[in-house]
Amino acid sequence: MIITVAGYKGGVGKTSTAVHLACYFHTLGSTLLIDGDPNRSATNWGKRGQLPFRVADERQSAKLARDFDHIIIDTQARPEIEDLAALVEGCDLLIIPCTPDALALDALMQTVDALHQFKAEQYKVLLTIIPPKPSKDGEAAREEMTAQKLPMFTQGIRRLSAFQKAALQGIPVYEVKDRQSVNGWSDYQSIGKEILK
Repeated sequence: MIITVAGYKGGVGKTSTAVHLACYFHTLGSTLLIDGDPNRSATNWGKRGQLPFRVADERQSAKLARDFDHIIIDTQARPEIEDLAALVEGCDLLIIPCTPDALALDALMQTVDALHQFKAEQYKVLLTIIPPKPSKDGEAAREEMTAQKLPMFTQGIRRLSAFQKAALQGIPVYEVKDRQSVNGWSDYQSIGKEILK
């Protein structure tokens, strides 16, 4: 399976999503994470510690890809229309992370409009960095996306400091010594299961 994580806005949990989906699919078979972000966020994550799967940049991917069961692709923020079209054509599922705030929702709609231009259908929106209650931002964003008839994951990703700790330590969230790390991993396990339905 080839899964691409992309979007028009930075800071929405794109790399965190790519890393943790790669962790999930690694439990099912050999997995390669292709770091197509010029910032090399996923590569640097792995260099700070250790990830359970191989991380390679897009220049190495053509040679490596044939040796893996699953490929997760992390992309740069705000890809050009042509790049977005190529990304969609080259994957089984495009995941668009979006935080529950007005700027991210605006960027999401720009991405969706671009996808509609070339009649892409194999995409799904993932609501990320959802603040805890009593905030209702997550619910409001989900209602807005539902009203727009966007294909969405049922599960969202909660805003947890365990994810920041995971990135700093260069490990998956389930290895972080934090009482919330189990919740962070549970969120991504649910997303993985939704993908495979």
